[in-house]
Amino acid sequence: MAQRTVIHFICRFSFLPSVAGILLFIFGCSGIAPPPKAPPGHPKPYRALGQWYQPVPDSKGFRQQGVASWYGEQFHGRKTSSGESYDMNAMTAAHKTLPLGTEVRVRNLESGREINVRINDRGPFVRDRIIDLSVGAAKAIGIHQAGTAPVEIEALGPSPDTAPMSSSSAAPTAIDYFSGNFTIQVGAFSDKTNAEKLIHQMEQTYKNVHMVPFFDGARTWYRVRVGRNNNLQKALEYETYMIQNGFSDAFVVAE
Repeated sequence: MAQRTVIHFICRFSFLPSVAGILLFIFGCSGIAPPPKAPPGHPKPYRALGQWYQPVPDSKGFRQQGVASWYGEQFHGRKTSSGESYDMNAMTAAHKTLPLGTEVRVRNLESGREINVRINDRGPFVRDRIIDLSVGAAKAIGIHQAGTAPVEIEALGPSPDTAPMSSSSAAPTAIDYFSGNFTIQVGAFSDKTNAEKLIHQMEQTYKNVHMVPFFDGARTWYRVRVGRNNNLQKALEYETYMIQNGFSDAFVVAE
């Protein structure tokens, strides 16, 4: 996701648990399929953006390749799916199906850099992304500036830093990651003039085109973003629209 220049954090989100009685009423009246039954010994499945996910009971032998992203300040201090508060500076990450508390080695396939992180949250539920890193982990592996990178992840087993969790503490938490201030980032430039040129071109066709400066500690980047939405699903649809219109590096961010 020419040379990749997109930066800042990728929007991510967790899933929302539902009250069993309400689910039963909805399923009975609308004909929506009930949740799939978990295989014996497996955790309960959960649903996010209309899709069911089945967490695995054991991480042994798990290896996966795909895109890593990261999430930051907007979620700092919020409850994760493990019940602990999200610390954007800790070496943690979110994964859709690995057991919470699993230690995972993440290797950046572009640079070869490796880090170990602890899975304490669920996500990301966006396109081809397989793991969402904390800010600290993203900086350590070298993807904080770009926003995403191809990675390989390998499960190492239960993390020694993970305290035993009761079934209640491991349950999903009712946090609304689907509402907020979302926009689409289409690029970032070290040269402000180039960012202004793109904004001028886009303003002929698109609404709410704006520039957001970001200092990464060494230099200032000028991020070009378009559109505003307070609904994540709508923002993801607009992301697809922008990609289809030639902005191949477009992705949703939360502001």
